[in-house]
Amino acid sequence: MTAREFTVPAPFTVEERDNIVGAVFTHERDDPDHVIFQRLVDGKWIDVTARQAAGQIRSAARGLIAEGVQAGDRVALLSATRYEWPILDFAILSIGAVTVPIYETSSAEQVQFVLADSGAVAAIAETDAHAAHIEAQRDTLPALRRIYVIDGSVPALDELAEAGASVDAAAVDERVASIRSTDAATLIYTSGTTGRPKGCQLTHSNLLYEIRGAKACFPEHLAKGEKLLVFLPLAHVLARALTIGAFSNGVTLGFTSDIKNLVPMFAVFQPTLVVSVPRVFEKVYNTAELNAETGGKGKIFTAAANTAIEYSKALDSGGPGLVLKLKHALFDKLVYGKLRAALGGRCHAAISGGAPLGARLGHFYRGVGLSIYEGYGLTETSAAITVNRVGDLRVGSVGKLVPGNSMRLGEDGELLVRGGVVFNGYWGNEEETRAVFTDGWFHTGDLGAIDDDGFLTIVGRKKEIIVTAGGKNVAPAQLEDRLRAHPLISQAMAVGDQQPFIAALITVDTEAFPGWKERHHKASDASVADLADDPDLLAEIELAVKDANQAVSKAEAIRKFRILPVDFTEDTGELTPTLKVKRKVVAEKFAADIEALYAKG
Repeated sequence: MTAREFTVPAPFTVEERDNIVGAVFTHERDDPDHVIFQRLVDGKWIDVTARQAAGQIRSAARGLIAEGVQAGDRVALLSATRYEWPILDFAILSIGAVTVPIYETSSAEQVQFVLADSGAVAAIAETDAHAAHIEAQRDTLPALRRIYVIDGSVPALDELAEAGASVDAAAVDERVASIRSTDAATLIYTSGTTGRPKGCQLTHSNLLYEIRGAKACFPEHLAKGEKLLVFLPLAHVLARALTIGAFSNGVTLGFTSDIKNLVPMFAVFQPTLVVSVPRVFEKVYNTAELNAETGGKGKIFTAAANTAIEYSKALDSGGPGLVLKLKHALFDKLVYGKLRAALGGRCHAAISGGAPLGARLGHFYRGVGLSIYEGYGLTETSAAITVNRVGDLRVGSVGKLVPGNSMRLGEDGELLVRGGVVFNGYWGNEEETRAVFTDGWFHTGDLGAIDDDGFLTIVGRKKEIIVTAGGKNVAPAQLEDRLRAHPLISQAMAVGDQQPFIAALITVDTEAFPGWKERHHKASDASVADLADDPDLLAEIELAVKDANQAVSKAEAIRKFRILPVDFTEDTGELTPTLKVKRKVVAEKFAADIEALYAKG
């Protein structure tokens, strides 16, 4: 039987001379006083107009030209998400060079690998410490000529402006005019969770298909008057593509990497659109539930959450009845309004990507009046290749194709894609490139299901499938998503490859733990390790495991679990910068715990 192919044609064209940086100078010419950025300075948001932003971008671009950076040269950008990031990115792109983003949390070894593999001629580091990382590796980086520091004694933007003062402003216009849509725009290295990082080379055309496709999916959200606060790492393709798309369409952008203070920041910035990975939406829900329990209103929150989920599900099956509407209206005043206020009060949509959100959370948020439009994509697809959209949302799915692309399922259920957003190959790695393409179709490595309406659902990663000793194939994502929905659980990893049953490693949320100890009369100074075998804690996690098991068959259910003494973090190496679990690292680090789950006795 031939696999069905789904294709959505693009309602736009990408011409030979189109590029993603031209919008900088179009905004400057057509609407110079439009507030395109808000910059956080000493705790206050300062307006930056299109004219001011273009002036800074042009100054930095002239500085790069003065330093001898040529079209096609790679320039590395090692920094957390902040205002200077897009300014420098656009400056690099303006001269036809290629931006190579590096996570600011990368180890010295990872930084060295990316700089050496990309052959970067210049590097822009956020801090002196980052610059020192690079300087220490200088002998292994023959192509690297200059290092700039954003927060240096002479800030990178000032240093570049000074260097470029003697360069004719028309030189930047000439460089922009010479860019072709087929030229490389960025070289993004995959996180390397399954081995050595690979450089995904994305062209201006790839990113134009992404941002124009996104505009077709969200015509009202990607428009002037809207506000987007970017807090995900800009080194990740999701935040980067959305920043470029929002900027192109005149959305006012703010940037922060201060995740811990997001709620007070939302209150001041008042975004209309939020883009995040599921872990942040999980944390917002879990914190709200925890606060309700601590304040003695746990039952009210549970009833409100169940009503929101029921209300959302009813929207898909004829609409809510009168009783449900009344209950919903009551909880809107008591609970939902406060949740919306926590996001600044003006937020009317959210986009989630990077990992599965889970249907329960999707229904909960839609029920409280904040629809989360979940999408799916990879670095190799320039961010989203499918997305849910306004008026065409199926909770639990990752939506339909972004226009200009195609998808189909392989014989083993693997999702194959091709189209405008799909990259051409890995930098300097023809062998890996050949391995992931078959007749022009890119193998995503994800297992999917596509319904008759063209909605895609991701079942799990092909490489993550657990095959039990009995030959049962188990996709762990569904179990793990359900477990993480519990307020006391931070992370969960299902195990059981070549074992008689599925088990799980569980970590406890450090923010939720003190409140749980207080409610259960445990010593306030007791650590998770101290209470790992505590009957009350085990009983609480047991309930979460039973709930997760309802989503799967008996053969796929978790039979045993183990509470780990520490949480997974990016700093200790178990999580990627987008908070995905590095399964291989966890399996090696906690091998003794996994072994104990299957020990006889």
